[in-house]
Amino acid sequence: MRILICGAGVIGSLYGALLSEAGHDVSLYARGKRLESLRKNGLLYIRNGQIRTAKARVLSSLEKTDRYDFILLAVRENQLSAALDELRENVSPTIVTMVNSTDPLERWEAVCGKGRILPAFPGAGGGFNGDVLDAALTPGPVQPTTIGKTDGREQVLADVFRSAGIPVQIVPDMHVWQICHLAMVVPIADAYYEAADPKHAGSDAELMKKTARRIRENMQALSKKG
Repeated sequence: MRILICGAGVIGSLYGALLSEAGHDVSLYARGKRLESLRKNGLLYIRNGQIRTAKARVLSSLEKTDRYDFILLAVRENQLSAALDELRENVSPTIVTMVNSTDPLERWEAVCGKGRILPAFPGAGGGFNGDVLDAALTPGPVQPTTIGKTDGREQVLADVFRSAGIPVQIVPDMHVWQICHLAMVVPIADAYYEAADPKHAGSDAELMKKTARRIRENMQALSKKG
């Protein structure tokens, strides 16, 4: 598969490295200091305690006629509209929005074209040690990469991810899944901010009871809304 990753931060870089390892044709579209780093050093990442260099092309621009099987859009939500607008005239058929957004699909299709978006959500985390990516996938039972059901393309993408050892699940309604995901994640994030010792927040019984209560209240509110 020929894959372009727009956004070479933690998420984009990790998926790029894993897909490259699996033998896919990977290109990274980057800007600013990250672009400079990739041009100078390549895509460096830690795997099994060793620093490796991914086999991936680095791009600073994208031509309209550059066609990819999938474009993985791994940017922040506040960058999503501008990134989709930039991809509007590119001939690639499928843009995978790996972004935490509860906006409906129709809003983003209005920017880049109807039928082009395949909504998804990554299952990964980590950071950079200098120019070296130090990140990992979230365990599948906790948070697999999630793809919204569309017209069959989700099955193809799921197979691509699985070929790279990336846990995947397909959900019938990505918009609903994103809302429910936030209902769970926000109270958990709040617990870290409220904990006196964030690294051991899970040991604070009262805080965990409070967190569980917030999650339950959120889910009950969503249930009442159908």
